[in-house]
Amino acid sequence: MPPSTPRRSPTPQERQRDPERTRQKILDAAAVEFGAHGYAGARVRAIAARAGVNQQLVSYYFDGKEGLYEAMSQQWRQRQRELAPPGTPLPEQLRRYALEVLHNPEGVRVVAWDGLRQSGTRQAFQSDLLTGTAAQLRALQQSGRLPAELDPDCLLVMLMAATMATTTLPHVIEAVTGEDATSPDFVHHFADQLALLARLLGLEALPPTGDG
Repeated sequence: MPPSTPRRSPTPQERQRDPERTRQKILDAAAVEFGAHGYAGARVRAIAARAGVNQQLVSYYFDGKEGLYEAMSQQWRQRQRELAPPGTPLPEQLRRYALEVLHNPEGVRVVAWDGLRQSGTRQAFQSDLLTGTAAQLRALQQSGRLPAELDPDCLLVMLMAATMATTTLPHVIEAVTGEDATSPDFVHHFADQLALLARLLGLEALPPTGDG
């Protein structure tokens, strides 16, 4: 076997050359690789090659693969806050989440892969927003506006799972509807139907949470 090329640290010039742009290039490349292959299948070498940077810059900026994945998860949590700022009705939140596949398909795939990880922390979809919404649903049930036998936490999981169906269940969608699950027209139709379902369940105006 030919001798392996020794690894080298990034030069000072490489570290100082527009670091924010370099970080973002790495994150964008990582989104594609993690989205295509999941955490286990993604390779730092492939991410660096896609970003057009020295592989050692991934370690320099993110402390390796796990740190890079955490940085991507932080980006997704920030995106969640942008999609659902305080006061956004739940039907509209769900509609926006369902439409995200048109704007950020790699990010949605990363969230789906995150749930399939068999080791490590599932972190991409951890969110105070979800915790707050679950509390709102429980308050709605206590007010008598949701059936007592309905588990509010399970309801929220079902609704969030539905927002990702065009990514996670395209074969089911195509078998049932005959539509291309990736078609923008179908994605918009599906997102509108999901928002309608939430309104029919009476989730248009959830009560405020205890922290105001």
